[in-house]
Amino acid sequence: MPAVDALKAAACVLIVLHHLAFYGPMADVAKPLAPGLMDFLFEYARMAVQVFLVTSGFLFAARFGPLGGAAIQTPLNLLLQRYARLVVPYSAALLLAIACSAVAAVWMDHRSISDPPDLGQLLAHVLLLHDLLDQEALSAGVWYVAIDFQLFALAVLLLWLPNRISGTRPALQALAPLLVIGMTLASLFGFNRDALWDETALYFFGAFGLGILAGWAVRQPRSGLWLAALTLVALAALAVDFRERIAVATGVMLFLGLSARSGLLHTLPLPAAVGRLAQISYSVFLVHFPLSLLVNAAVSGFFPANPVINAIGMIMALALSIAGGEQFYRRVESRDLPTRTRLLFPAGVVAGGWLAALAATNLGG
Repeated sequence: MPAVDALKAAACVLIVLHHLAFYGPMADVAKPLAPGLMDFLFEYARMAVQVFLVTSGFLFAARFGPLGGAAIQTPLNLLLQRYARLVVPYSAALLLAIACSAVAAVWMDHRSISDPPDLGQLLAHVLLLHDLLDQEALSAGVWYVAIDFQLFALAVLLLWLPNRISGTRPALQALAPLLVIGMTLASLFGFNRDALWDETALYFFGAFGLGILAGWAVRQPRSGLWLAALTLVALAALAVDFRERIAVATGVMLFLGLSARSGLLHTLPLPAAVGRLAQISYSVFLVHFPLSLLVNAAVSGFFPANPVINAIGMIMALALSIAGGEQFYRRVESRDLPTRTRLLFPAGVVAGGWLAALAATNLGG
């Protein structure tokens, strides 16, 4: 789906640039050169996360569901596979973040550097519970990995539960899409309006659900009417409480839906490099912050007040993040390991991370 790849590649670059602008200190020094651009990256580039939320839902709909996908029979196996798929590269990236934070702490003192983690913090991270347990994040953006897993688990539950209780009764099996619709509405009109829920899937299911429903809609007769109905629902949610993130999610949903109806979803001309960036986007997302932290520390150490060099440093950090993501994808994310082996990996990361944290503490002392 080259149209999906185009969205993912653009969103990946925007997220990296947002974190470079948000966490500085290179962005702080370079800001006088382009204050408007830096303000945009600081305030609005983070909206690119809505692209990943909606496209994840859209791709989920292509795989599962009563309106175009396979029925869910073994939810636990699916959740274990999803956890292993996410957490093996994520855990390896945590080790990289711990090591890079320790090195950067030698060169600079900045709020973006995490303290060496204790055992409880590491366990919370590999179990994807760090936000729910109020643990300091070891790297920027790790909250999204936990939310991605929560969204997947919640969607699987909503589709599996009616099949579980219905047996052969078709009327009850039809509850599955209604549950997804209901949860999407509850998020758009309720949970997403209250920051109290922003550490849970309930807050983000509005965007994810729009992706699922758009993915199902384009497989139905009169798909244009279904997309129009989805758009009206999203506009109603914006009329009740305008949120830029939901406006972006609505735009992404419409782009995917209309692209699918027109055939552009599979035929959009896309340079090979953009397609490759989309393929490695998760790896880039995982490694960009620790690698950028090293560039920040080096540039700040040698050129603390030179705007031009700090701006060049930001470009170098972006390039290093993409190059590092490419290597990380080849060596870690794309490795074909059995699910059981993948599930053992986080335990090794906890042990290795704890030892690395002890070494970092001694290094800092």
